[in-house]
Amino acid sequence: MSDRRTEILRAATRVIARRGVRGLRVEELAAEAAVSTSLIYYHFGDRAGILRRTLEFINDRADRYTAERIPGNDPSGPRNDLEQALLLELQDIPEVRENSTAWGELRASTVFDPDLRKELARATHTWVHEIAELLGRANPAGTAPAHAAAAERLTALLEGLSVRWLSGSLPLQHARRLLREAIEVELAHGRARTTN
Repeated sequence: MSDRRTEILRAATRVIARRGVRGLRVEELAAEAAVSTSLIYYHFGDRAGILRRTLEFINDRADRYTAERIPGNDPSGPRNDLEQALLLELQDIPEVRENSTAWGELRASTVFDPDLRKELARATHTWVHEIAELLGRANPAGTAPAHAAAAERLTALLEGLSVRWLSGSLPLQHARRLLREAIEVELAHGRARTTN
């Protein structure tokens, strides 16, 4: 992707995080990215194209920062891989805050935008599938449907915890503790199902 397109997508993420999807105006985006509106239309076609590509950009960026390691965590083992993939979505750094806020805004706007709804559903499905695979590695005796259900619960919980943390109604460390406990409950539940 060209540097110009990347900067426009970074700017779109910032604008959506600040003003919401309904507040995204191409003129404001052009000013934020320091480019012309015609360049934005050249690269993305229309507002819907901007939103679709911004959603992809947010997902790609999340993939990058969730592939990192939490300092001090034991990097070995499937359980730690699972925990890291989820907990790295709850980091108090600007990129994660911005990504999580923009994701929430895009998710909320899909109620009124069926085209964007398909894109978001596809991205969510991919995320759930990745978490289900990590659950499968952490509990290889479990079944694929059980891992998929647990992944749905964990990712939905993470989205809710993220909203509460970002809105200031839940301290970050408490959100992270609740997520760790939920991971342990899901793994214990999966182990109990396989032994019965």
